Amino acid sequence: MKNVVLGLVGVGRIGVMHANNITALNGALNPKGINVKLSLTDVAEEHARNVAAGLGAEYLSSVDALLASGVDGLVIATGTATHPELIRAGVDADLPVFCEKPVAMNVADALPVLDYVRDRNGVVQIGHQRRFDAGYLEARRAYQAGELGWIHSLRAVTCDMTPPPVEFLATSGGLFRDCSVHDFDILRWLTGRDIVEVYAKGSNNGDPAIGEVGDVDTALALVTFDDGTVGTVSASRYNGAGHDVRLEIQGSSRSLMVGLDDKTAMASAEPGVVFPSGEPHRTFAERFDQAYRSEMAAFVELVLGQRDNPCTPEDAVAASRVADAAQESLVSGLSVRVAGAVTSQVP
Repeated sequence: MKNVVLGLVGVGRIGVMHANNITALNGALNPKGINVKLSLTDVAEEHARNVAAGLGAEYLSSVDALLASGVDGLVIATGTATHPELIRAGVDADLPVFCEKPVAMNVADALPVLDYVRDRNGVVQIGHQRRFDAGYLEARRAYQAGELGWIHSLRAVTCDMTPPPVEFLATSGGLFRDCSVHDFDILRWLTGRDIVEVYAKGSNNGDPAIGEVGDVDTALALVTFDDGTVGTVSASRYNGAGHDVRLEIQGSSRSLMVGLDDKTAMASAEPGVVFPSGEPHRTFAERFDQAYRSEMAAFVELVLGQRDNPCTPEDAVAASRVADAAQESLVSGLSVRVAGAVTSQVP
């Protein structure tokens, strides 16, 4: 049986989720003759030791020790500010790297990382987990198969049930960068087209502290694609009905909605309609549980050279460029062109 050892840096909330998913991979991968092992490290030593002990993983005292231990791939689940340094370290160690989005705090800081990875032929997968969600995958398949006809509009929604701590929002870069960037990525991935222009508006009717740190709790962006197609991306920190992530794709022949199931955080106002009747998801971790598992399985396949990279750093930075434009529009009140985007010549 072949062993694959993944080294994980960072065991905060999302790091612990990845650690659990990595150790759970063996049930699915063992029939293929693959045994996945986990080593981990974190600056919070006692917490990291406890996580490792609970999962039967190996704890190592530092990133350097982790890289020197013979791991086959590096998983980065630390704060965004540390991503560039750790990506470079993984590439220098000649390891395939998985890094949670984004590549860096901003596009300007990310571009040198892209050059570094490219110059050294590095392999880096960025964590945009929606690319592994069954609904988004089916919508993309149907669109590419021509079943929807031509697309006349798209409407993406991401609403958290409750806001994260204000301390996080103070350093997150804003609602578009830490939340809607997932929608910007999935719209580009699904359509295969660039977003070239954004016009954004926002409001703040919840905790005043969110406004005091320069963020909004609700926002809407009108996006224009390079072929002239239009769409909207909306987000909120305050959706008490539950965690709501949906995408409507309306085509000339057929329309689809991702996220329309019995757990949709929405109720019908029509008499006698009881759908959906299930308990809505409360957090992104529940909503995308299977997608996160599939994402990590894909990274193991990438480590083994069995698949192409499902989300490159260039992909992630392209979505971040759109988020930057949305944030700029939110502040200026003006429509903003997306840096680096080129309008298609398709009539």
